[in-house]
Amino acid sequence: MRSISSRQRSRILELEEAARPLDPDAGERDRLMAEVHAYAQKFLTGLPERPAYEYDKSSVAEIRELGVGTDTRPIERLIDRIDESVVGAGLVPSHAGHLGYIPGGGIYASSLADYLAAVTNEYAGVRFTGPGAVEMENVVLGWMALLAGYPATCAGNLASGGSIASLIAVVTAREAAGLRARDYERAVVYSSSHLHHCLHKALGMAGVGEAVRRDVPLDGEYRMRTDALAELVAEDRARGLRPWLVFASAGTVDIGAIDPLAEIADVAEREDLWFHVDGAYGGFFALLEEIRPALAGLERSDSLVLDPHKGMFLPYGTGAVLVRDGKALADAHASGASYLQDTVEAERWGPSPAAVSPELTKHFRGLRVWLPLLLHGEAPFEACLREKLELARYFHGEIGALGFEVGPEPELSVVTYRWVPESGDANAFNRALVDETHRDGRVFLSSTTIDGTVWLRMAALAFRTHLDTIDLALEVLRESVEKLETHPERWCAASPAGALAGGGSG
Repeated sequence: MRSISSRQRSRILELEEAARPLDPDAGERDRLMAEVHAYAQKFLTGLPERPAYEYDKSSVAEIRELGVGTDTRPIERLIDRIDESVVGAGLVPSHAGHLGYIPGGGIYASSLADYLAAVTNEYAGVRFTGPGAVEMENVVLGWMALLAGYPATCAGNLASGGSIASLIAVVTAREAAGLRARDYERAVVYSSSHLHHCLHKALGMAGVGEAVRRDVPLDGEYRMRTDALAELVAEDRARGLRPWLVFASAGTVDIGAIDPLAEIADVAEREDLWFHVDGAYGGFFALLEEIRPALAGLERSDSLVLDPHKGMFLPYGTGAVLVRDGKALADAHASGASYLQDTVEAERWGPSPAAVSPELTKHFRGLRVWLPLLLHGEAPFEACLREKLELARYFHGEIGALGFEVGPEPELSVVTYRWVPESGDANAFNRALVDETHRDGRVFLSSTTIDGTVWLRMAALAFRTHLDTIDLALEVLRESVEKLETHPERWCAASPAGALAGGGSG
């Protein structure tokens, strides 16, 4: 063996010393952690006094001005920049007043799990190198499968969210049907017009964007009509097309409607359709005995997406897909490489996450699900979900009493509502109304458009949202309506020409 020269040895040792800040000693770790922990405590303690939404986003520019990697900065200064330019701009997703979109949670136990996952840097992609991490993920998925009523033959994956989980499901459905490029233009996909857009995106990413897409008519509660579904399938077969896939929702994003899953399952079974349920928002409400009847049929789906970062209040980046036939999931994502030949033997204990998903590099997501469940048990999660149902029902009644037009009685925790002014364009008024609430910032609300009509949405799913938050939202809405009615110039300018001469739209 050739001996190393003194010069080369010195150079290596110099580089080792220059790289040493990347591996701080115990004292430096304590100092850094003290600063981070102090900020975290200050943030959580002061969260109720923060606005839920900061309309002024000018501080974001200072991130770019600070640059990256040129000069070192003290941790205190960097934390200040995070607070001002990241946390202090736009929406604060961890805020009780996050009532706009279906929120990600961020319960504290999961932040501790993420810290441990990052410090240990456990690899959760392949069982051979990370047997414990993979086993933990599979245990968590098994708990979800039991909740959904799936058989022991199912398999799944913890993904970064509902979008990637949906892509995994669509690819599995494509392969299970044996679809090839020549079949795509004849394959037919059925869904509600209220389906989450990530599923349409998944079709394109899976290469089947050319498939024929049918919007199935809805009933008066914005749920898929199964009689119309059956008619569309029959018509498509008569045309020589190939009915392939039906998407259903366990909680639509616009209003939280639950499609009639059991009836859709009947049609799918009879017509040999792959039946996928988007339960990203509503799936975990299956923890509640009173909601399970509305979710009947979930257990008969071929694939299901759940988002623990919604209904389990975990940090963003936690989605899950389950496939009833585990072999179909594995076959759709099978691959191999010679450099991974040492890992093959471990697969006899069960598939690795990398073998049933697009990811080879995989964050240890299972820990952020597992730790809170074992630390707290299911009961607090059930109570929190049930509280959100009650808050939505309360808001629905109270917002109607304030004079707002309200949408359907909430099945889950989303409420739609709007203000119809005595004159002028109601859509323009409600666009201005949601903007007025954003300027106020104490709570964050959102809007949507259904059949050409603008509605506001209140989505109660943040784990910190309680009765006082809903009362504050009602107060903000009442005050915002008064401001707009007192100052019509704030919204009339956005109205179509001549709209002031007529009544409210819709």
